[in-house]
Amino acid sequence: MQRTRIDKDDIRADWAAQGFSCEVWVDPPGQVWHDFLHDVDEIVFLLEGDCQIELGDRTIRMTAGDELRIPASTRHTVRNCGEGPARWLHGYRVPAAE
Repeated sequence: MQRTRIDKDDIRADWAAQGFSCEVWVDPPGQVWHDFLHDVDEIVFLLEGDCQIELGDRTIRMTAGDELRIPASTRHTVRNCGEGPARWLHGYRVPAAE
């Protein structure tokens, strides 16, 4: 999903309404996170930079303003493909309160 204006507070509120946490993450140029699996859904929003996410046999190129959901138990690799840092918002589905 492409947003026209990046407002971190709006994104946090939107994600919270969908049941997700929201944290800022910064990856230096060349950073690669190999073969991650999470037991809950994950959501990422690229604030700055150029990245690539490999989900199984799919490769998704992301630029600033792109958002992606990664389903639980989906093996994925994240690469900062840009010349500068990649700044992300990322969150995980928060279990519902009982």
